[in-house]
Amino acid sequence: MKDRLLQVTQKMRALQLADVRSYKGYVLMASIFGLAVVLAFGAATLAVRGIEHVVARDTRAVLAQNGLDWAEVQTDGLLLTLRGEADSEASRFRALSVVSTVVAAERVIDDMQVAPSMEIAAPRFLMEILRNGLDVSVIGLIPTDFDTASIVSRIEQIDPEISVIDMLETASHPVPFGWDRAVAFGLEALTLIPASKISIAADQVEVTGLADSERQRNEMRETLMRDRPRGLIASINISAPRPVITPFTLRFVIEESGARFDACSADTTEARMAILRSGRAAGAQGVIDCTIGLGSPSPRWQVAATESITALAALGAGSVTIADTDVSLVVPNSIAPERLDRVAADLERVLPEVFSLDTLRLPPSAGDEGERSDPAIEFVASRAEDGIVLLRGQLTDARLRDAVHAVAKTEFGLNAVRINARLDPDLPEGWPVRALLAVDTLAQLEHGQVRVRADRFDISGVSGDASVSDKISRAVAEQLGRGAVFNLDIRYDERFDPVAMQPSPARCERWIKDVLEEQQITFNPGSASIVTDAGRVLDKIAEILRDCGRLEFEVAGHTDSQGRLETNMRLSQQRAEAVVAALSGRGILVSDFVAKGYGPEFPVADNATAAGREANRRIEFRLTGESAAEAEAERAGGAPVPEEAAPEPPDEADLEIEVTSGAGDVPRPPERPQR
Repeated sequence: MKDRLLQVTQKMRALQLADVRSYKGYVLMASIFGLAVVLAFGAATLAVRGIEHVVARDTRAVLAQNGLDWAEVQTDGLLLTLRGEADSEASRFRALSVVSTVVAAERVIDDMQVAPSMEIAAPRFLMEILRNGLDVSVIGLIPTDFDTASIVSRIEQIDPEISVIDMLETASHPVPFGWDRAVAFGLEALTLIPASKISIAADQVEVTGLADSERQRNEMRETLMRDRPRGLIASINISAPRPVITPFTLRFVIEESGARFDACSADTTEARMAILRSGRAAGAQGVIDCTIGLGSPSPRWQVAATESITALAALGAGSVTIADTDVSLVVPNSIAPERLDRVAADLERVLPEVFSLDTLRLPPSAGDEGERSDPAIEFVASRAEDGIVLLRGQLTDARLRDAVHAVAKTEFGLNAVRINARLDPDLPEGWPVRALLAVDTLAQLEHGQVRVRADRFDISGVSGDASVSDKISRAVAEQLGRGAVFNLDIRYDERFDPVAMQPSPARCERWIKDVLEEQQITFNPGSASIVTDAGRVLDKIAEILRDCGRLEFEVAGHTDSQGRLETNMRLSQQRAEAVVAALSGRGILVSDFVAKGYGPEFPVADNATAAGREANRRIEFRLTGESAAEAEAERAGGAPVPEEAAPEPPDEADLEIEVTSGAGDVPRPPERPQR
């Protein structure tokens, strides 16, 4: 039994040992298999990582080459993800297209974002107003917050009969800076010019229009230049039609004092230049005006004018007058008859066929002054500087005296005319026409005298119309006919010219300078206290500045060289500040004024003399900033230019003015004046 149990036990142990050995084999095999799996997975991972690195590197490179380096690249096995913010949908699509050259499109995951679109920019608001008399059309785009009805209402206020067609559209954007002032300036131009086109933007206004005459054109231009808001760019193009000249007149005079044009008309620019060249060759000097107009009696007017001037220059004295096709050559008695006949014959040969020549050699009794043998026979119309008109001399009868008196009262006012005329029925033929013409001619002068004699018509005086000599010559030639002998001595004075006297930066600066040249602003010795008598000077300057509006000025104080430099510099500064304060006290807006003390730095006279030191102690006003730029542009535009050097004016006689603001448009004056 025991042996049996022992055998069984031994078999069981053998079996157990076999099981243990079999289990260890299994474990070993499992371990080997597991290790192989791990090694395979590791190798695969390393391969994938290598592939991801290569794909990411190549993708980033191709993105950078195309300027798309904002795109971020991430790889996950064979998949590639693009992230980042594109500035537009086009940039996002371009990034996908570029990456597809490296990685198949189905393996690319698009995780890119597109930057939000910016707010839509406000459009350029522009309004155009077309006016033809009482018909007005308004077209354009304006801000919604700007009341359309107010624009139409303001236009309707120009005239009760005006008709406005409103074709404005609106956009819901803020009203741009400067829009209100630009609209106000544009509507002012519309009010001023009945035939016009006004284009209005926030920073610029373009004005195109028609004027009835050159004078009206100049007045419109001056008004708009003066009222233009500071900082607003304004383009002003106003055209004036050619005047109709009748009769077409030219008058050239050579006297001991020199040669001059009393009247000059031309039908073309070329004719104008040729006539002016002939006049200068005959001795005329200075700035000469010659009106280009309609009404020329012949296309060969230029030939008649230039040849007539040349003939008079050959004689050396006298006058030549052309009225339409009538040429009148009048010379003093000092010209020999043979010489006159020879020159007249030469002139007749070269004059165009339609022109006729009449010559007159004044008798010995006429002399240089044109005196008659009986100087008592005359009619004189004179106007004094105070406006009183005196009519004296001889008239043919009571009817003529009443007619002359009535015309004068109509022209000059009921209480301004004094008449003291004697009646003489034996006066020379044509006396009534001459007497009435004298009153009409005097009405074109601010003050002066018109003297009527049987053989001569003399006009002298002052006028604010630069072209008055042309007008008077034309009227006299038309009324008195061929062979009329008349003499003009009319001086232009801009003080009586409403256009020339309108305030502008350059004129305001000059007017203040004139006041200070007449009397300086003086101070108590060694102080900045203005003396009482200088108050009148400040009153005059304040009155000028009120009319001139807002300007930028430097008020400069100067001293003589006596005393310490530091003291003089401080004193000049204090005196300049005192002047600015005094003007402010008189209601002048001085926010754009700068007080500057220069001490003795810029003397205008010799400090070694008492008179020189007194002249050096002074106050000066000088425009600065945009005001100085406008003044420089004004001076440049108005400077006289010799006709030979001047640019040809357009045949339409248009005037185009560009008024701009900003330092880039006009050279800015130096910060420190040269005194």
